[in-house]
Parts: sequence; structure tokens; C-alpha cells
Amino acid sequence: MNTMIRKVVLGVAGMAFVGGLAAGPLNHATTETTPTTTNPVTAVAQADKPDAGKLMPHGVQGKQSRIDLNDEQVGNVKAIIAATKKTGMDERAAVVAIATAFQESKLENLGHLGERNDHDSQGLFQQRPSSGWGTVEQITDPEYSTTAFLKGLKQVDGWQDMPLTMAAQTVQVSAYPDHYAQWEQQAADLVAQHWNS
Repeated sequence: MNTMIRKVVLGVAGMAFVGGLAAGPLNHATTETTPTTTNPVTAVAQADKPDAGKLMPHGVQGKQSRIDLNDEQVGNVKAIIAATKKTGMDERAAVVAIATAFQESKLENLGHLGERNDHDSQGLFQQRPSSGWGTVEQITDPEYSTTAFLKGLKQVDGWQDMPLTMAAQTVQVSAYPDHYAQWEQQAADLVAQHWNS
């Protein structure tokens, strides 16, 4: 009888153990459903950011510069992005435009600087009224000046396939053509941050 009671007790204990194992994964699976439902939301949020490969298809050229931006400069970044979207151009065009404005004005909408001015250059892109970019009022308007820059960029055959500094230089005709490249990383970061904001 002792043996028989032992077998019954062990049998019941075994069933309880097996039942516990069976119940464990079922309960565990139930708790896993909550994280699973939040993963797609995260994936959607990540999909809203522009593809880094599109922002910098050639990688960065040379040593990169970076500056902290104030509210006015961030506002000008957003204005450049908005004007780029309005013209129907893509994120890469915004990167080229922002890097150009970084080099030309550090993203400050500059008026006439007197003797420190390069001829009559003004605005974010240091465009010149005497070179046909528009009036002083127009080229100191961020939307207008960006649209004028992008119109010039559109006229450059194959600009999408060029390194940033070559595309920017073709439009700007600067005395320092290689200087645009140093702003490519920060410009791409800003486009990634603000393109969908």
C-alpha cells in the first residue's frame, strides 16, 4: 500500500508539474502580446525618417564642421525644407540647399554688411541683386531665396549624382568651391530631423 500511495502522490505531483509547464508558456504568451502590438508603431515612426542613403548618397567629403544653431537658424532650416517640398524636390535637394546656406551665411538671413559684404550679396544664400537673383527684399526672404537656389540646381544636369560641393558650386559659382562639403553631415542630420516635422 505504501508503494501504491507513493505512485499516486508522484503521479499527482507529476501532473501538477506538467500542468504548470503547460500553463507557464500560455501565460507567458499572453504577456508577450502587449510588446508585440507596440513594435509596429515603432517601425512606423522610424519609417517617417528620410533614408540616410538618399540624404548622403556619396558619403561625406572631407572634414566636417558643425555649429550649434539658435532659434532663428532652425527656423531658416525649416523654411528651406518647406520651400524644397513646395518645389517638389526631394530630401537630397534640401541637404544641398542647407549645406550651401551653412557655408554662405551660417543659416542667418543676412542683410547688406557694408564693407564686410561680398559685393551686394545678401540673404541665406548670399545671392546678388546685381547678378539677377532678385531684389533685396526677395533674396532676403527665405522661401524666395531657397526657391531661386533650387531653380538653379534643377538646371544642373545630373546634380543628383554629383558630390554636394560640385552641385552647390555649379549654382553658386563661389571663390571657395570646396567649402560646401564640410556642412554635408550637419545638413543631412537637420533634414532627417525636420523633414516630417
